[in-house]
Amino acid sequence: MNAQAFFVAGTDTGVGKTRVTAALLAAARVQGLSASGMKPVASGAELISGRMASADALQLAAASQQATPYEELNPYCLEIAISPHIAAKLANISINIAKIVTISTKLRLASDLLLIEGAGGWYTPIGERESMADLARALGCPVVLVVGLKLGCLNHARLSLEAIQHSGCAFAGWIGNYADPDFMAPEENLATLEQLLGAKPLGLLRYSARTESDDAHMHPALLQLLASRQRQIT
Repeated sequence: MNAQAFFVAGTDTGVGKTRVTAALLAAARVQGLSASGMKPVASGAELISGRMASADALQLAAASQQATPYEELNPYCLEIAISPHIAAKLANISINIAKIVTISTKLRLASDLLLIEGAGGWYTPIGERESMADLARALGCPVVLVVGLKLGCLNHARLSLEAIQHSGCAFAGWIGNYADPDFMAPEENLATLEQLLGAKPLGLLRYSARTESDDAHMHPALLQLLASRQRQIT
């Protein structure tokens, strides 16, 4: 089995990549699919159950109920909550893209769906010369862009799409996450985003402190992503 895989990127840090990824994984599980999440690089680890771990990575594992060893779920767990390349340098760690690709290949063979969540924005550095863009290109997965719906999202979304295309990566679509409860003119902004990104959103997550219904909201987005592979096959 070779899972369909997507790289989940964001227009910036803190726009809801983890929440969207977890919701898609939970929706896949409801569909009866074997789904796995992966957070290759995470900054800002915490002491959880006696070990340093990323809360984001653990959220993905909980949503999918996967039994992936933590070292494969989150190969590079960096303690300090700063840019990955700085956190890695301070920890005397070198982030190896080839290692991440090898692990992702293993996870794809054991799943129906693999979602790989990036860190920060598209060009977030992970080394002196490499960024999240280089990782996404090496993984070779279509990219799902999470747009944080807040002031400035139009500029960030258009720049991110252009960067994804410039990197030679396939664009699978975008998902909007209402990151600001006071976001003004939402309908007008969504219409502009559709124009700038060339497509309607795969799905939208409304602002809420609760996540219990996230999987239901992301179910239509999941079906569209799964259908995209069928179109490629046929």
